[in-house]
Amino acid sequence: MKKIIYTIALVFFTINCFSQQTIIFPSLDKVPIAADLYKINETATYIVLCHLSDHSRGEYIETAKRLNELGYNCLAIDTRTGNEIFNIKNQTAIQAKKLNKPVEFLDSEQDIIAAVNYADSLSNGKGIILFGSSFSASLALKIGTENPKVKLVIAFSPGEYFGKQLNLTKVIKTLSKPIFVTSSKEEAVKVALLIKNIKSRSKTQFIPKGEGKHGSISLWSYNPNNIEYWEALVNFLNKFESLK
Repeated sequence: MKKIIYTIALVFFTINCFSQQTIIFPSLDKVPIAADLYKINETATYIVLCHLSDHSRGEYIETAKRLNELGYNCLAIDTRTGNEIFNIKNQTAIQAKKLNKPVEFLDSEQDIIAAVNYADSLSNGKGIILFGSSFSASLALKIGTENPKVKLVIAFSPGEYFGKQLNLTKVIKTLSKPIFVTSSKEEAVKVALLIKNIKSRSKTQFIPKGEGKHGSISLWSYNPNNIEYWEALVNFLNKFESLK
């Protein structure tokens, strides 16, 4: 455990040696959304990065830099459903609570849609890649089904997290865009059932050989089998070089 904590701390220190710009833009209901903009140039495609339920945009301080190296701009957002990670507090959640706005999983959908719109405007309407983690992976699949600005979806550990409010399996059946879906090994069977009837002809589910992790934490360097996740993700993205 001490080794894991040390490794995470080392990664946090190293990544902070790089710079990114923290910005604010409004959600659909005007709640201020905090986001970290990791920009490499004016023309690269944007990946909108969404965290798991108890986290903040800090979930991507390591992953976003790696995606930059692969040739993508990144926008890591705080949705209103979350807390903090790596001492980065979820500012959107703080503001939403101050404004007495609901902060359940589905309430964050409007934040992700606003981020998609914002990132698309930065790329002059060329479209974006939407990347989700846990509950936000489920929302990414839903939004990807409905929003033409989303050209490709990456979903780490999606699931039926919304109870009677939403039947995700039913909603995403018509998703026709390329998708990359993964999870821990333990979650793989449920994830396979979730995406079984999706319409997309380019549907990749990666199941790790190792135990894996829940959500995008799978990509963190402290995860013993992070390399196999990265290899699978990079291989998938390389099929869509034209999106860059």
